[in-house]
Amino acid sequence: MQCSIDGNGNSVPTILLLMQERLYDQGGLKAEGIFRINPENSQEEHVRDQLNKGNVPTNIDVHCLAGLIKAWLRELPRGVLDALPPDQLLQCNTEEDCLALVKMLPPTQAALLNWAVNLMADVVQEEESNKMNARNVAMVFAPNMTQMSDPLTALMHAVQVMNFLKTLILKTLQDRRASVAEPNTVPALGLGLPNVSWQERLTPTTKIIRKGKASDKSLENVTTSLYRNVAERKNSMDHVDKCLVDVEERFLRGLRGRDTTDDLVNSSRIGLSSIHASVF
Repeated sequence: MQCSIDGNGNSVPTILLLMQERLYDQGGLKAEGIFRINPENSQEEHVRDQLNKGNVPTNIDVHCLAGLIKAWLRELPRGVLDALPPDQLLQCNTEEDCLALVKMLPPTQAALLNWAVNLMADVVQEEESNKMNARNVAMVFAPNMTQMSDPLTALMHAVQVMNFLKTLILKTLQDRRASVAEPNTVPALGLGLPNVSWQERLTPTTKIIRKGKASDKSLENVTTSLYRNVAERKNSMDHVDKCLVDVEERFLRGLRGRDTTDDLVNSSRIGLSSIHASVF
C-alpha cells in the first residue's frame, strides 16, 4: 500500500489523503450533514469503478466522498480501535483516560486515529454551515472505527467509541484554540493541528491526483488496497451498505428504548469481505 506523510507526521494511506483533499477542495466541510447524509449506492459504485479503472472522477458529490472515507475505515481487516481493551474503553470517562488509551494503540492505528480525529475536528469547525457538532461527527464515525462479531456487544461498544471520539475531537479543538493564543503550545499527543490550514496538512506527496487521471503506476498503488476484489464488492455492496447505514442510524436510538432487541440484532448482522488485506 502506498502511504504518504500528512502534516502531522503520520504515515497515512495515500488514498485517504486524496479523498480528503478532493472533499475539501469541493467545499465538503461546509456541506450540511457531511458524513451523516449517505450517498446513492449507484453513485458510490460508479466512483469505485472509476478508481479501479485508473480514473479519478471530477465533481464527485461530497457526500459520496465522505461515504467512501467511512467505508475505507470500516472495511479494514481490524478496526482502528480494536487494539484497545473493551473494558478499559468502557471505563474511559475523562479526557486523561482517553489520552492514556491513545498511547496504547500500535503506531499504524495511532496514525490513522490521529488523521481521522483531525478530519472530524475540521468538520466540527464548520458546524455553523454543516450542522455537525462534535457529538454528531463522533456518532457517525464510531461504527466505522471498530468491529465486533456480536451485534449487541458492538452496539454498546459503539456508544463508548462515540464518547471516546467526541472527547478527542473536543481536545483537538481546544489545542487549536490554545495554540492561537500561545503559538508555542504543543498539542497533546499531536492530536491538535492549530493555526495550520488543511491545505498545509496535505503534503506535496499526497497530490498525486489533481486533474482527471494519474499515472498508471501511482494510481495502481493508491487504489489496489481500497478495492482489491471488484467483482466481490459489486455483489455484496448493496446489502452491506444498507445494513451499516441502518446500524449507524439505530445505535443511539436503541439506547432510548425505541428499538427492540430483535430489531437491533437483525439490523446489525453484517458480513464484510476483507478487501484491505495488505493494510497491516
